[in-house]
Amino acid sequence: MKPFYVRYFSILVCVLISACEPTKEKTPDTSYLEEISIRQLQEGYAKGTFTIEQVVRDYMTRIETLDKSGPTINSLIYINPKALEEAQVLDKELKEGKLRGPLHGIPVILKDNIDTYDMPTTAGATVLRNSIPVKDSYIADQLRKAGAIILAKANLSEWANFRGDMSSSGWSGVGGQTKNPYVLDRNPCGSSSGSGASIAANLAAFAIGTETNGSIVCPSNNIGLVGLKPTVGLLSRSGIIPISFTQDTPGPMARSVEDVAISLGTMVGVDTTDNKTLASQGKYLTDYTPFLKADGLRGKRIGLLKNISGYHAKVDTLMKQTVAHLKSQGAEVVEIDFTLDRAANGSSFQVLLYEFKDGLEKYFAGLGDKVAVKTLQDLIAFNKQDTIELRYFDQRLLEIAAEKGDLQSKEYQEALTLMLKATRENGIDKILKENSLDALMAPTGAPAWKTDWIDGDHFIGGSSSLAAISGYPSITVPMGFVEELPVGVSFFSTAWSEPLLLEIAYGYEQSTKHRRAPKFIPSL
Repeated sequence: MKPFYVRYFSILVCVLISACEPTKEKTPDTSYLEEISIRQLQEGYAKGTFTIEQVVRDYMTRIETLDKSGPTINSLIYINPKALEEAQVLDKELKEGKLRGPLHGIPVILKDNIDTYDMPTTAGATVLRNSIPVKDSYIADQLRKAGAIILAKANLSEWANFRGDMSSSGWSGVGGQTKNPYVLDRNPCGSSSGSGASIAANLAAFAIGTETNGSIVCPSNNIGLVGLKPTVGLLSRSGIIPISFTQDTPGPMARSVEDVAISLGTMVGVDTTDNKTLASQGKYLTDYTPFLKADGLRGKRIGLLKNISGYHAKVDTLMKQTVAHLKSQGAEVVEIDFTLDRAANGSSFQVLLYEFKDGLEKYFAGLGDKVAVKTLQDLIAFNKQDTIELRYFDQRLLEIAAEKGDLQSKEYQEALTLMLKATRENGIDKILKENSLDALMAPTGAPAWKTDWIDGDHFIGGSSSLAAISGYPSITVPMGFVEELPVGVSFFSTAWSEPLLLEIAYGYEQSTKHRRAPKFIPSL
C-alpha cells in the first residue's frame, strides 16, 4: 500500500489538473424537436413536458448548430432578438389559462419579403438591409394574434427571384447562398429557399413563403416539404414586397399536411388594404383540419397531366408508382392531354413586368425616408454602385420592368386578359368540367440541381405555371426520393378548392409517409 503522503499528492495533482481544465458546456439535447408537429408541441406545453421558452431556446441552439455552423445551410437572415421574451410571456399566459389561438407558442419563420415591425424586411436586397417597416404585414399580425412566435426571417432568392437572367435560387445580396439540407451542394430552389431549408432542417415548426410562379412548390419539392400555394386572395398580400398583384400569394410550408392546414386557418380573412381578399368573403375557413381524412383519396377523380413529364426518367417512375398508389386507395386517375398555350406564359411575363414596377414603387413610397430609392431606376443605379449586388448576377429583369408604362397600358391589359382566359376558362376550369374531375395532378419538379453561380439554375421541368398564372390553389406533397434527393407530386384545382386539395394531399401523405429528415450530405 502506498504511503499516505504519496496518495495525497496524487489526489492533489488530479484536483489541480481538473481545476485548470476549461469547463465544457453541455450541448442541449434538441433531438425531441426533430420532425415534431404543431399538435405535438401543443400537447407538450399542455402536459408540461417542455415550456415554450425551452422550445424557442432549443430551436435557437439548432439554428446555431445547423444554420450558422456545422452544415451551415445558411437559411436565415435575422433571428428575432425578443423571441425568448415573447416565449416567457406566452408561458405565463398558458399557466393562467389564456390561449391566444391555435398557434399559441408555436415558432414560425417568415420569408424576408414579409413585413415585421420588429425586424428588417429586405427581400434579400442590400438597399433594404436596414429597412424596418412601421408595422406588421397582415399575415405577420394574424400569426401573432394566433399565438405564434416569429422566430426568424428567412433568406430568399433576391427580390423573390425577379431580378436577373442567370441567377442562382437561394442567393441574395444580404443573405448569400442558402443550401439544400439534403445534399449541401444542391440547390434549394426558390424563391422561398430559406423558408423551405429551415423547416426541412427542423429549425422551427413551419414557415411562410410566397409564390408568384413556383416559389413555394419548387423549394418544397427540392427540400421534401408540403407546400401550399393558396388561391390568390385567400391570404392578404398587404405588407409583402410584391412582384405581381395578380399572381402573388403567401402560403405555408411545413413537414406535414396537418401543419399546413392548422396554420392556413389562422391567416385567412378579408383585408381592406388588399382588395383581392374581398372575393374570399364566405369562401375562407378558420379551421381546415376537418378535411384531414385518412381516406381522403377514396372516390376522388383526378386528372393526370401527361404532357408534364419526360424531363426526368426517375421522376416519371415515381409518378407511375404514385398513380398506382392513388388507385389502390380508391381514387380514379384519368390521363389528360393538355398543353398550356405558349402565349399565356409570354403574357404572364409581361404582366409581371408591369405589376412589379407598379407594386415595388408603391412599396418604396410606403417606406418614406427609410430607404434611399423611390423608383426602379433608382434601384438599378444603386445596384451598379454596390460592391455585392452585381458581383455574380445581372439585373436584366429590373431594367426591362423599369421601361414599362402604367397599368392602363394596352399591352398590359391585353396580356392580363389573355393569360387569365387561357389558364382559367380555357385551362383548369375547362379540363375539370369536360372530364368530370375533382383535381389535376403532375410531378412538382425534378430533383435538386447543383448550385452554380456561373451558369445559374439548371431547372429542367416543373408543373407550377398552370395554377400560378390562373391564381388557383396547388399543394405539393413528398412522393419519394431520387437517390438522396426528395421530389414531390402536386395536386391543383379551381378557385377556393383548398379543402378538397388538403383532403387529397392528406390521404396520399398518410398512406405513403415519404417524408424523411435530411442528412446534410456534403455531395453525391
